[in-house]
Amino acid sequence: MARLDDCARDADMLVVQGGINDIAQGRPVEVAALNLRTMVRRGKELGLRVVLVDVLPWNNGWPEAEPQIRRLNALIAEIAQDESVPRLPFHDTLEDPDHPGRMRAEWTSDGDHPSVEGYRKLGELVARLAG
Repeated sequence: MARLDDCARDADMLVVQGGINDIAQGRPVEVAALNLRTMVRRGKELGLRVVLVDVLPWNNGWPEAEPQIRRLNALIAEIAQDESVPRLPFHDTLEDPDHPGRMRAEWTSDGDHPSVEGYRKLGELVARLAG
């Protein structure tokens, strides 16, 4: 958040993604959500198109982090609605329906991040939503 203005210089769009790092570092999800809302508002003040992205499933944090991820994603949905910005449902796109709260093995490279196939699925989602 502290680097937003510098990072956004000469940008047309700001993509704000809910961070698993906040959860991994033990920050309260309400604080993480407040920071995300602040970044969304700042991006709008800067005249940028803003898109909000929810937190991915986290295989290596499952099941302990699952309640926090679900709560933060609910708050992210509220922020998107309140601030009238699109929300990209990355969590639901990569969540394994047979193992809720986790990505399919082929969609993650290390249990933390998407694999090439996982990023392909996210890219297809963005292309589909962009029309």
